[in-house]
Amino acid sequence: RLLDAMSDADSLAAYVPVDISEEITRRTAAELVDEYPEIRVHGVICDYETHLERVPREEGALIAFLGGTIGNFRPGPRRSFLARIATLMYPGDRFLLGTDLVKDQARLEAAYNDSAGVTAEFNKNVLQVLNRELDADFDPDGFEHVAFWDADNAWIDIRLRSLAEQFVDIRALDMRAHFARNEEMRTEISTKFTRARLERTYADAGLELVEWWTDPDDLYALSLARPRTEPA
Repeated sequence: RLLDAMSDADSLAAYVPVDISEEITRRTAAELVDEYPEIRVHGVICDYETHLERVPREEGALIAFLGGTIGNFRPGPRRSFLARIATLMYPGDRFLLGTDLVKDQARLEAAYNDSAGVTAEFNKNVLQVLNRELDADFDPDGFEHVAFWDADNAWIDIRLRSLAEQFVDIRALDMRAHFARNEEMRTEISTKFTRARLERTYADAGLELVEWWTDPDDLYALSLARPRTEPA
């Protein structure tokens, strides 16, 4: 929808997808060129947390970071990430950010403890990745999914709880990990925002909010920011 709108406004000149997967980036680039003949695609294969400076930039760009991914950053790395974006932006650039908003605790916890077990399966998948990438021997059935609302930090805390005392070998790191029964390890956080909190977050990073849109129920938000201009 975003690319369609930009194309309709004759403002879609180039698209720079940033992703860790070369396969996905190449496939997406090919599809986009077919769909938008006027577009130039310059894919960048990198980790956006550490290689932002590799992204080619032209003044007047729209930088989009969507899907609520910003909520997975802890406060320090989130501030650093946004500050680096602000430093890279030209005065005419804009930053479009997707965020999940604070809502009723019961609703939030139900979303991360869904009856179909989708989130639990996603959470446990990290163990399969560790087994594959680091030659570990985690038993996914030896852990259970845990997710709860942390009001002090305004985030969902997502963990895996060991169902029994166990030892896990992570051979690629020459490491043996011990887990006591009911010991938990955090696998992810998912921060939720209010408009006021996001404005403070932007200000800390050298950005300022210029537009704010939500769905009718105020569950999610898109915000548009620009580099903060210091008063004369």
